[in-house]
Amino acid sequence: MSITTESLVKEWLELDTFDAETRAEIETLWNAKEEAALQKLLGHRMEFGTAGLRARMGAGYSQMNVLTIVQTTQGFAEYLLEQFPTTARSNGVCIGFDGRHRSERFAKAAAAVFFAKGFEKVLLFSRMVMTPMVPFTTVVEGCVAGIMVTASHNPKEDNGYKVYWANGCQIIPPHDSGISDSILRNLQPIITASDIEAVDLSRLSDFTEKTVQKYMETVTHQLKADLPSQPLDVTYTAMHGVGYRFINDIFQSFGLRPVIPVLEQVQPDPEFPTVKLPNPEEGKGALKLAMQTADNHGSRFIVANDPDADRLAIAEKNPETGEWYIFKGDEIGILLADWALRNHRKAHPNENAKLAVLNTTVSSKMLRAFAQKENILYQETLTGFKWLGNRAIELRKEGYTVLMAYEEAIGFMLGSAVADKDGVSAGASFAQYANQLELEGESIFGHLQNLRKRYGFFVTQNHYFFCYDKNVIRSIFQRLRQDNQYAQSCGGFKIAAVRDLTVGVDTAFPDGLARLPVSAATEMITYTFENGCVITLRTSGTEPKIKYYCEHSHPDSVDTARAELAVIVDAMIAEFLEPERNNLIKSA
Repeated sequence: MSITTESLVKEWLELDTFDAETRAEIETLWNAKEEAALQKLLGHRMEFGTAGLRARMGAGYSQMNVLTIVQTTQGFAEYLLEQFPTTARSNGVCIGFDGRHRSERFAKAAAAVFFAKGFEKVLLFSRMVMTPMVPFTTVVEGCVAGIMVTASHNPKEDNGYKVYWANGCQIIPPHDSGISDSILRNLQPIITASDIEAVDLSRLSDFTEKTVQKYMETVTHQLKADLPSQPLDVTYTAMHGVGYRFINDIFQSFGLRPVIPVLEQVQPDPEFPTVKLPNPEEGKGALKLAMQTADNHGSRFIVANDPDADRLAIAEKNPETGEWYIFKGDEIGILLADWALRNHRKAHPNENAKLAVLNTTVSSKMLRAFAQKENILYQETLTGFKWLGNRAIELRKEGYTVLMAYEEAIGFMLGSAVADKDGVSAGASFAQYANQLELEGESIFGHLQNLRKRYGFFVTQNHYFFCYDKNVIRSIFQRLRQDNQYAQSCGGFKIAAVRDLTVGVDTAFPDGLARLPVSAATEMITYTFENGCVITLRTSGTEPKIKYYCEHSHPDSVDTARAELAVIVDAMIAEFLEPERNNLIKSA
């Protein structure tokens, strides 16, 4: 066995004084001479990016464990002291955690580090909270940063460390690289296991309840509509996460009927026993129990959150066919935009305000058509709420009222209480919307068709391939850009413009330069066809995937748009991705 591996093992056992289980894992592999496994665990560190950290829990620098949490927090704390030299310790940080395995202990470890660094204000929630509570609290309490321990809708084996800046938004470059460098300079632990055990969650129980109440009051003030009655019974699933307590409170605050809970999924359970993946995006498989519960109670409307309650899924039962329809993220987005604009104009009938809506480059351009028709501002950002939230704040400083922002991956932001996606406030808002449509004699799906008649028939086809070889991914995108000699057609359809945000190219502009932020860290190419079809290919920041987002529209016929899109997508897969040649694995 190499000296390098032996030195890594020795170093780990010296540093990891926190967890007997992770120490034993490394010792067992060492005794069994499992050099390849040890190199995988100890030979490289998790990459700290704009999404923070997210990885499998277990021993080693490449996984989530108490030692890597301590090292990460030490680096983050030092970076905050550099960025806010006079206010970091006094303004402090906010720390939350979800219901996953080890989340509470990871959060306490992070808090212990900040205490050791002399931070006077460390607002560690006394109980598990939804992710939106952290950006909300970071802003209202004037903290310099927030941390949420969560892996959102990832498998049960994973956990994560999500970072927010002082403005309540997820971090953007160059903070990610600055924090990453600071972590590497602060690897020697400054705390012990006893310091973690000494962190008392109960000391801030009053603060926790008061802050949750403040969130409810703020969201209610901004988003509660005046409804004459609430005829709908809403079925709710928390997907074994933390959302039930929050959705109950916001429904009560909005004056809505109490939700019908999916009892098997309503309490936090880190094993996620009833679903293969705790992700409402997975469709009918994830919502099977919710549909059964709704059917048993005569409810035809479902609201679903993911385990940390920052995402929202919606389903409606067709009263004529008896079939459930699960709305896509883009469909929920345009519906919420309609609701937000309707409410704003009702509340401010004589106001000539500057209004804005936002979504990401891979989300539907139906929102752009909506904005053009309604004479309000539309803007798009890069993928991720870190960009949407920061742009929304900038627009508000320019005098705009940002009605809503969304990304197609079922993330929605309404109002200004949280500069991030919030599945609870969005869920309550959509429940109001569904009740209002019910009073008007419309179903949600029926109203969506009316919006399509007004703004255009947009259809999307979004999916992904698994690719576990980074070199293959790199070669695919290198071939596509061919020294900036991009494809001029695909499947016989002419391409009008190409935007490559990995290298900063956008052929739609005379100078050929991209206007959106550029990052060499991720692959992202967008093709705009002469017939209006738009296809974006990109890599995932957290998963071994090549994702594709495809959209087409037609002014009169959804069938025409869908048929033409299918031909283009098939050609794109065959010509651009070449799945057989590159051994790509298509998702189920």
